[in-house]
Amino acid sequence: MIKKIEAFIREEALDAVKEALQSIGIVGMNVYEVRGHGRQGGIELSWRGTSYNMDLLPKMQVNVVLSDHNVEKAVEAITNAARTGKEGDGLIFIYPVDNVIRIRTGERGREALMYPDDIDIRREEKPGK
Repeated sequence: MIKKIEAFIREEALDAVKEALQSIGIVGMNVYEVRGHGRQGGIELSWRGTSYNMDLLPKMQVNVVLSDHNVEKAVEAITNAARTGKEGDGLIFIYPVDNVIRIRTGERGREALMYPDDIDIRREEKPGK
């Protein structure tokens, strides 16, 4: 089965998350600049003696589609790289993916996700995994 990880993280955590994912063999990802808030409801800022509430904070959305047996390793990498211990560290959502089709070759499923040196190739090269 194939899964999609959708992680909302702090902007400043993006480089650490990308490096953590690449270090475990996640080759492909999409990154989007987004705005939102969670439980904290935003932050209060002051400027020239006036306070105002900024309720839609800048965040980064990182999307990764991968084989389900790699999900926990990817979630651990994202969590460890993005965690500060403060409110606003983010959330990770995991969704099932019905199918993946590589447009150029017509490959489907897991084969459409595989790249040289990606996490699945590394897994196949280690016997007993």
